[in-house]
Amino acid sequence: MPTDKSDLLQGTLDMLILKIVALGPVHGYGISLRIRQISKEVLQVQQGSLYPALHRLEKRGWLTAEWGESENGRQAKFYKLSPKGRKQLQAEESNWERLAQAVSLIMQTAQ
Repeated sequence: MPTDKSDLLQGTLDMLILKIVALGPVHGYGISLRIRQISKEVLQVQQGSLYPALHRLEKRGWLTAEWGESENGRQAKFYKLSPKGRKQLQAEESNWERLAQAVSLIMQTAQ
C-alpha cells in the first residue's frame, strides 16, 4: 500500500545529516526541516531518530556543537561539520552513488 512518506534506509540518516550540516551551522529542528523541504516533503525525520543520530555523530567527532539562540529566541544547540565529518561525508556520498547505481541496474532489469 503506497504512502506519502518514505522511511529512510538504515544508515542513510547519518549521511543526510552530514550533508545538511555541511550547508552551514544549524540546530536539530532546522536539520529536520531542511531534510523535509529539500526532499519535497518525502523524507521526514522524527525527533526520536534525529537526536540520537546527532549525539552519535558528535561523539564520533564528525560534528561539533555549541549553544546559541534560534530564530524564535530559544536556546538551541547548533551543529557544524568538523574536518573529520567532511571527510566522512565524502566517503558516504561516494558509497551512496555506488549503491544507487547498483539498485538502478537491478530495477531496470526486464521482467
